[in-house]
Amino acid sequence: MEKTLYKNGIFEFIEEEKIYTINNSSRNIKRFFVRRPPGIRAIIVNDKNEILLSKEYRYELETFDYRLPGGKVFDNLEDYQKSVKDNTLLDSIYNTVTKEVKEEVGIKIKNPILYHVSHAGSSIVWDLYYFLINDYKIIKNGQELEENEIVEGFVWKNYNEIIKMCIEKQIHEERTIGVLLSYILEKQNN
Repeated sequence: MEKTLYKNGIFEFIEEEKIYTINNSSRNIKRFFVRRPPGIRAIIVNDKNEILLSKEYRYELETFDYRLPGGKVFDNLEDYQKSVKDNTLLDSIYNTVTKEVKEEVGIKIKNPILYHVSHAGSSIVWDLYYFLINDYKIIKNGQELEENEIVEGFVWKNYNEIIKMCIEKQIHEERTIGVLLSYILEKQNN
């Protein structure tokens, strides 16, 4: 059973009591965690097997960072909770991929393929949905940034360049680093 102890616009603090069965042994576990709506990231790959990275100003870093295009799926908890209740969460996530890629880098995408879901951990529920995109069209002057978003275009990088950028900390989002490196290793080993 879940109980919301506190919430504000995008986060909620939850107390959960639940019976878990592990190795044929049941336990009643009480735990606390923070939950927020999910986000998306787009792995856009061109015909040269290069991956698109946007150059976005990150306020938490106080500098620019190379990132996969993406963003939040919902602006508030209420929309997220309604989507979960109505069983439309995955539809909302797919719609957000198209919207965020067009907004941030001015690219119209088709046929996004869910590649990976990254879970933040047991004390923070914040899933990131990573999509592979091979079908796209670059729209001239197509970028439509939200207020307070600063994205200075994008670059295409090959696998070795991305590995080097990860090592040199030019890409700061650790979950994205893990997904990118897994993707690259998978492709290099096939």
